[in-house]
Amino acid sequence: MVVDFFRKKNQTDSVMSDMEAKQKRYEALVQAYNKDVYRYAYWLVKDKHIAEDIVQETFLRAWRSLDSLKDEKAAKAWLITILRRENARRFERKQFNLVDIEDHSVADVNATSTEQQIENEWLRRQIDKLAPEYKEPLLLQVIGGFSGDEIADMLELNKNTVMTRLFRARNQLKEALDNDQERGQSNG
Repeated sequence: MVVDFFRKKNQTDSVMSDMEAKQKRYEALVQAYNKDVYRYAYWLVKDKHIAEDIVQETFLRAWRSLDSLKDEKAAKAWLITILRRENARRFERKQFNLVDIEDHSVADVNATSTEQQIENEWLRRQIDKLAPEYKEPLLLQVIGGFSGDEIADMLELNKNTVMTRLFRARNQLKEALDNDQERGQSNG
């Protein structure tokens, strides 16, 4: 009887210790990558509230499967992969009423039209015009800071394919910039 009591007490202590270790590991993960995951989510969905929801779901799924993360160095890529899948689930669950933004004028009353803001907005629009197969690797590299190998793993593509898509995405952005500058010179 006494032996059973101590065995159960040791098992309970061990379970509590494991839970505390998992909680600390999870909190460190959230602390280290929350901003990066949110930034990428925002780039994907262009809506603060949806991005927050997707990030929350991402970290909830990360908590549930934290034991499957074996390499701490791969944590950021692991979280971005979860986020991408969560974003895809969003489209599986809902049918959205899409509105063409070109048909509606959007006024930003707080906007101060500095040259940098105008350039940033122009660049965002150009990136949004890229085909998804070019846009996603570019965002993963620029926003996420991932290498070609990491992007290839996340997108389940060959590294050469990823590098080609990154090259083409940059070329398309460069062409858009060149065309925009040519139009500016002919107008001015």
